[in-house]
Amino acid sequence: MSAQGVGILEETVLLIVLAMKDEAYGVSVAEEYMSRTGRSISIPAIHTVLKRLEIKGYLSSSFGGATTDRGGRKKRLFEVTKFGYKTLEELRQTREELWQLAPKYSI
Repeated sequence: MSAQGVGILEETVLLIVLAMKDEAYGVSVAEEYMSRTGRSISIPAIHTVLKRLEIKGYLSSSFGGATTDRGGRKKRLFEVTKFGYKTLEELRQTREELWQLAPKYSI
């Protein structure tokens, strides 16, 4: 599978999960997405993206410990796989190459 199968939203979510290290779960990723982009995303939508990225092999998940503030439910924690990281590197390289081709504008 190549990096071409990754959309902008998926790429952004992958980068957020990578940056959050071991604290990436649905709500925290949605909050960070809002913080970084200024756009909101619903919890069901972020879970859909996380699940899709996991199915594609870019993320893996495991359950964290149960907490009382969640009624004893466990959080599903996500992390970027080696394949996901390699894909992000390919995307970054492609973007950098394209920016090198773009004309420079002075504003």
